[in-house]
Amino acid sequence: MSNIQLTKRQQEVIDYLKETHRVEGYMPSTRDIQRHFNFASQTAAISHLRALEKKGVIVRKANKACGIGFPEEMEREEIVDIPVYGSIAAGMAQDVDTEKEGCLSIDIRSLGLRGNARTFALKVRGDSMIDAHICDGDTVVLEFREPRKGDVVAALIDGETTLKRYVVDNGRPYLQAENENYPDLVPAHELVIQGVLVALLRSAA
Repeated sequence: MSNIQLTKRQQEVIDYLKETHRVEGYMPSTRDIQRHFNFASQTAAISHLRALEKKGVIVRKANKACGIGFPEEMEREEIVDIPVYGSIAAGMAQDVDTEKEGCLSIDIRSLGLRGNARTFALKVRGDSMIDAHICDGDTVVLEFREPRKGDVVAALIDGETTLKRYVVDNGRPYLQAENENYPDLVPAHELVIQGVLVALLRSAA
């Protein structure tokens, strides 16, 4: 990259991408870039990314959830982008934030996942799963698949979403917290499993 001429702002954008990826574990979205640099619109952020792509500093990856990567990452075939869709309650069930906030770039081999696995990530809010070592502020990676008994799942229960353990008793499924201060959640009308936990990520303090 030493032979590539970048403007001061382009270098600042690259530094921001790398620092966010290093600290948070995922690439920022164009909205994150807009907010960080106080751009008037996301279009300005996109324009900077396009300019960096033309100079070969970043790679815009087609059909990827995040779409931003560095050329050196392209050599690692098992790196996939996992979209981060807001946060999920690890407390009492409530609405989940569904706006994409960025993405994680993860070597799926380290998670034991197939290359075609359908995955997404959520930030954890609350302490109802603390005895399973899932803490407030952690990021959970989930896979779209049928749950097995005992799996930790993101679930829609009677219209609200929560992160709990999936339990089946006498053929009847319910959700169990991993904190004695929280009750079991038994569905009155519906229980829809939205994803099964496959990985837990924790930022360094």
